[in-house]
Amino acid sequence: MDIIVAVLFALFVWWMGTAVIIHLDSRPRRTHRMSVVVATVIAAGALYSIAWTADDTSTMGAYVAFSSAVALWGWHELTFLTGWVTGPRKAECPEGVRGWRRFLLATETLIHHEVALAVTLAVVAAVTWEEPNPVAAWTFAVLWTMRLSSKLNLFLGVRNIAIEFIPDHLRYLASYFGRARMNPLMPISIVSASLVIAQLARSAAHESTNAFGVIGATLTATLLTLAVLEHLFMTVPLPDALLWRWILPKRTMETS
Repeated sequence: MDIIVAVLFALFVWWMGTAVIIHLDSRPRRTHRMSVVVATVIAAGALYSIAWTADDTSTMGAYVAFSSAVALWGWHELTFLTGWVTGPRKAECPEGVRGWRRFLLATETLIHHEVALAVTLAVVAAVTWEEPNPVAAWTFAVLWTMRLSSKLNLFLGVRNIAIEFIPDHLRYLASYFGRARMNPLMPISIVSASLVIAQLARSAAHESTNAFGVIGATLTATLLTLAVLEHLFMTVPLPDALLWRWILPKRTMETS
């Protein structure tokens, strides 16, 4: 029962968090400032909660740490999608640019965002280092690793790209995405993550694992499974965006 509840909780937090971010980003630009301000306050509270639960090995401590890490991640996603924290380059990729030059230009479009994520991961790791509750660090590390993998796979080329979720002020990013049936990194990303999921599942199912360990491993494994599914959706021509398209304004859907 603990495992089922943890899986459902992770699914709900992931789904609701994504829906809220898409909704806030799709609202008029004049509302973005207030959305980011409110999200910043929530992120500060989330970071405090991560520190507060670092020595809490109750099941509630695991849930709070997980939720706080997701909230902190959501703040980064919102600041990126609203254009507050991206990179110094805000232009499309020039025609004919290939190889390392294209990679460097693509990096310039979001380097500030990437540095902010890496710094936050370091802070979360430092706060929870050698503490008995590492769930927040596990959660943020999974989100960071798999999102970085997604970006690299998009750059190298994938089959399915949901560009309708890219706001107008960031549409230039699409010019750095590649189109391909498969790229060399995708199988590595999926297999590596799947091996970690299997290890987490074994840990959660082991008879010697206490309730806190079961919840922590299950929450992390569920989040990682969702990330693998997102990678798989990039490899097949399926309309996975339908899961979120209802949140977007009608005008955005019509022009996508």
